[in-house]
Amino acid sequence: MSDYLENTFKQLKNQFDIEEPPVGHFKRFETKLNRSNNTLKYVSIIGIAASILLFFGIWVGSSYSNSGLELASISPKMEETQTFFTLSIKKEIEAVEKERNKDNEKLIDDAFNELKKLELEYTKLTFELKENTTNKRIIYAMVLNFQQRIEVLQNLLTQLNNVKQLKIKNYETAI
Repeated sequence: MSDYLENTFKQLKNQFDIEEPPVGHFKRFETKLNRSNNTLKYVSIIGIAASILLFFGIWVGSSYSNSGLELASISPKMEETQTFFTLSIKKEIEAVEKERNKDNEKLIDDAFNELKKLELEYTKLTFELKENTTNKRIIYAMVLNFQQRIEVLQNLLTQLNNVKQLKIKNYETAI
């Protein structure tokens, strides 16, 4: 082993850099080192942020695997259908919330409890769809579930409007 090292050093004898660095080299090196420290801090922050995003992505991915399959995953047409229903439901909920007051709160809460039941049923359907993506009955049941949620909200808005009209009529009669 020692012969091998000696032979290697003999072969590399004149190839070693043994000269002194030029004047000011250490000062320039120190300046570059300080500059790279700032860059290193920036790179470290980016690395930490990337790690957090990666962790979040893994967490979302693992939580997705524990969930069902949404209607939108079946085809672009079903994605369009789901988007339409989701936006319609959101719009109806916003309209209901604008009408909320202490007099109709019980009526609204009852309807929202019905919506929660329908959402739970929809979640069950997503698991069934995950198991069998070609079953048209599951897809139909999911679409029907969306329609039922919209119907609950529309009926609620009608009831809220009727209550409001009745209060106005009673108020006018009392005057």
